[in-house]
Amino acid sequence: MNQSDIQKAIETGKTVLGIELGSTRIKAVLIGVDHTPIASGSHEWENRYEQGVWTYSLESAWAGLQDCYRSLAADVQARYHLPLQKVGALGFSGMMHGYLVFDQAGTLLAPFRTWRNTITAQAAEKLTDLFQFNIPQRWSIAHLYQSILDQESHIGQVAHLTTLAGYIHWQLTGQKVMGVGEASGMFPIDSHTNDFDARRLAQFNELLNAQKIPWKLQDILPRVLVAGDSAGTLTADGAKLLDPTGNLQAGIPLCPPEGDAGTGMVATNSVAVRTGNVSAGTSVFAMIVLEKALSKLYPEIDMVTTPTGKPVAMVHSNNCTSDLNDWIGLFEEFTQVLGVEVSQARLFEMLYQQALKGDDDAGGLLAYNYVSGEHITHMEQGRPLFVRTPESRFTLPNFMRVNLFASLGALKIGMDILFEQENVRLDQLLGHGGFFKTKEVGQKMMAAAMNVPVSVMSTAGEGGAWGMALLAAYLLAGADGEPLEAYLANNVFAAEKGSTLAPDPKDVAGFRVFMERYQRGLGIEKAALAGLK
Repeated sequence: MNQSDIQKAIETGKTVLGIELGSTRIKAVLIGVDHTPIASGSHEWENRYEQGVWTYSLESAWAGLQDCYRSLAADVQARYHLPLQKVGALGFSGMMHGYLVFDQAGTLLAPFRTWRNTITAQAAEKLTDLFQFNIPQRWSIAHLYQSILDQESHIGQVAHLTTLAGYIHWQLTGQKVMGVGEASGMFPIDSHTNDFDARRLAQFNELLNAQKIPWKLQDILPRVLVAGDSAGTLTADGAKLLDPTGNLQAGIPLCPPEGDAGTGMVATNSVAVRTGNVSAGTSVFAMIVLEKALSKLYPEIDMVTTPTGKPVAMVHSNNCTSDLNDWIGLFEEFTQVLGVEVSQARLFEMLYQQALKGDDDAGGLLAYNYVSGEHITHMEQGRPLFVRTPESRFTLPNFMRVNLFASLGALKIGMDILFEQENVRLDQLLGHGGFFKTKEVGQKMMAAAMNVPVSVMSTAGEGGAWGMALLAAYLLAGADGEPLEAYLANNVFAAEKGSTLAPDPKDVAGFRVFMERYQRGLGIEKAALAGLK
């Protein structure tokens, strides 16, 4: 699209907007009729650890959302000399899972508990045994049941349980709905009905009856929708909430709110069977669209769905780049002490590239990036560690390499179950997120860890917000009965150019040696948990 075409699309409301509330950034991407991003906005934010809970205040969510939208509108004004008053369709996504409960009046009953919390082990274990379906600690139902087990005072007042994306959508439209992919991180989904699993709902209601709780689970859950379904329109109050300036018009149609896993699948064209994507940033998760169900329950593997309800095996590690980012922050402080001006982006690039010069196995170094707990390795809390022996080759390249390796350690344990025990096969694995921002480095490390070719698209940097915009565009297009995977392949990714790196056998062998060291050293992490309270 040329400048004139884009200006006309903005004036006539032919654009589509996707907004995602991620763990460290809220991002908005506006796309044109050709699905290409034409403007963007963002807001940085961070979770807080308060009274033993990882949380964000809802006030900070709204302030961040408004600032993100304000920066988007400013970008539109600067680029195209037009105010942003209307869009053709709109969609919101957010970090999946967690716990947001409200009473009948819409009052928040407990601080928002994010996906990062590992405080629901008892509930997750009991529900997994009851359902014979893996219920991870971060899932909404695990948080709900743990609150019941802990006899928290708010339980009797719960009228609505939702996620961050569901909450934002509800406040802007009045609709308590949820995309099926996001819903699959709240409670098990029946992919035949694309709704919450009725048998397991009944099982949970028996638990509620035993506790004399006055509501049924289905009464407090959102209504489940699939990609392409209408999910309401932006109300007048919602428009003012998103854009306090009053420029944004009400009546914009919204697609179902989705989770960051679903938007990652869409943004990487990974919604068809035998495709997969890995999102690596604050956390890291891989999503593999399955040809058939897994042969048995695995505590390390979550079963979720695509935005259209196809079963997906998800390997999720709570920790990825947070500890590495802290190390780079330390290097940044050092450059400031030296009086050397180096941009943060340049510093990341230089240090990441050092990893390519390291020994294949990172020189015998060992690191654990556990800023928070890690369920795959059964750590309830995090203690970031860097460990070496006197014989280890302690160099900057090896230091960077081991920290990049460590970012993928827990993920590798889960993925090996799919590859080695379930014989899952992939036609493509696509990477996106901050881990892949420096050219080839993260891609090369991921290929070594997974031992499969890893592709990064030129659009991968747009991430989940762009994926959410594509889901909103799918709603707007009506798709004429066209499946989502066909719509994406034919209309969005047909001319997509990306890069693919095959695994280097030396890197694969080096990562294997590192993983042997990583698994042997888990006792060190456990000792740190016991010794550092």
